[in-house]
Amino acid sequence: MADLSRKSARPLSPHLQIYRPMLTMMMSIVHRITGSALYVGTLLLVWWLVAAAAGPAYFEVADGFFGSIVGQLILFGYTWALLHHMLGGIRHFIWDFGHGHGAEARELLAKGTLAGSIVLTILVWIVVIILR
Repeated sequence: MADLSRKSARPLSPHLQIYRPMLTMMMSIVHRITGSALYVGTLLLVWWLVAAAAGPAYFEVADGFFGSIVGQLILFGYTWALLHHMLGGIRHFIWDFGHGHGAEARELLAKGTLAGSIVLTILVWIVVIILR
């Protein structure tokens, strides 16, 4: 059995204070955050659907919330989180097939994920505003 009283010669695991932040590392963190945010946004979506099924009075409350400035900002953020998380998943799918592991390809995919999510979010909202 190993002597646990001795100081281990193994190095400690590095942490965020040691590593220099890189775009791919930040995108990984944002991917996890957007995944968590999607749970909250989905609960709001369920609230809206339940209110629609419950009747006009309940739906008016939910629709009034989502029609407010705060509600619109939440919906905009939810749209961005959904699209960013989706594009991050596609980026990981590409990596799963063994592509995009080089330094330049990783940076390009990370930048594409960020730019693509912003552009797609704006396009979705332009279409929604036009169709209203």
